[in-house]
Amino acid sequence: MSKRDYYEVLGVQRNASDEDLKKAYRRCAMKYHPDRNPGDHSAEASFKECKEAYEVLSDATKRRQYDTHGHAAFEHGMGGGGGGPGYADVNDIFGDIFGNIFGGGARGGPRRGADVGYVMELDLEEAVAGIEKRIEIPTLVSCQHCNGSGSEDGQLDTCGTCHGRGQVRMQRGIFQMQQTCPHCGGRGKIIKNPCKPCMGAGRLEEEKILSVKIPAGVDNGDRIRLTGEGEAGPAGTPPGDLYVEVRVRPHEIFERDGDDLHCEVPIRISQAALGDTIRVPTLDGEVELRIPFETQSGKVFRLRDKGVKSVRSRAPGDLYCKVVVETPINLTVEQRELLEKFEATFVGEGARKHSPKSSTFLDGVKGFWDRMVS
Repeated sequence: MSKRDYYEVLGVQRNASDEDLKKAYRRCAMKYHPDRNPGDHSAEASFKECKEAYEVLSDATKRRQYDTHGHAAFEHGMGGGGGGPGYADVNDIFGDIFGNIFGGGARGGPRRGADVGYVMELDLEEAVAGIEKRIEIPTLVSCQHCNGSGSEDGQLDTCGTCHGRGQVRMQRGIFQMQQTCPHCGGRGKIIKNPCKPCMGAGRLEEEKILSVKIPAGVDNGDRIRLTGEGEAGPAGTPPGDLYVEVRVRPHEIFERDGDDLHCEVPIRISQAALGDTIRVPTLDGEVELRIPFETQSGKVFRLRDKGVKSVRSRAPGDLYCKVVVETPINLTVEQRELLEKFEATFVGEGARKHSPKSSTFLDGVKGFWDRMVS
């Protein structure tokens, strides 16, 4: 059977850079590595094919020879001292590639179950006060029929490849390395009579219902870890964890900034000019806020300890109320006449003392034009 083109195996162009080759090989390794496909001989063959392609193309000398002669470059002793595919830089392949993907070279056996992520949306009130919610997540659970063993009769035979050790030694020139047994996936045991419901996997896909307690004061991006509530692991290994990430929905009144809350409070022009006492909402109910006379729009008032007590703080934050002076609309004839009379009192230079921001603005405009014409 003829070999596939190495560039086709890795899914890259012939002008691919070294970094492109490394990324392509990582993708192949993630997909076909025996640890991720225990007992799958097709995946094992694909993994070896990818490794062989990378060993050649990652070596500049071998790559030039391959580009010139193809696979024939490594037949009948061609290729010089490299010895053909399978003898590339072992440190690069197993140290860099597998170190980044699988957390190191050889391991003592199959890994635990995968961690699971879940995004929980909360209202601001729920996040501040804390709440307990039931969630439903799709995950892998241990097969009850075989108790997670994967065997119909509960019998497991010793793997003939690793002789029960879960690891095998492989020779690469002068290097000897140890890796997870590709036959049993590191378990040291093989199943002769697979469980019918889970087909020997020891795990089944299922919707799991859990009750999650959300502590008071959580914020956007906070994660809650539920140990052992992730995917079930292969037989004999612990399950993964469940990570619940909190997302707080936008609130119609308040905006949260750490432990503090911010809100806008609309007031009438008469309240701003004459002063008033108004009621503003907080998370604990309404409180009174005194508006001094001659308050300008945009003025911010601070209400201490009316913010949020987060899971990381000992005391609550503050509530910042920004007053916004509203222009009245839908005026009656009488209201319009009163405003016209009021506006008529602002005449001459004396009117400027009643409008501090307007006076500052007009002075700035005058200075701007003076500089433009000078």
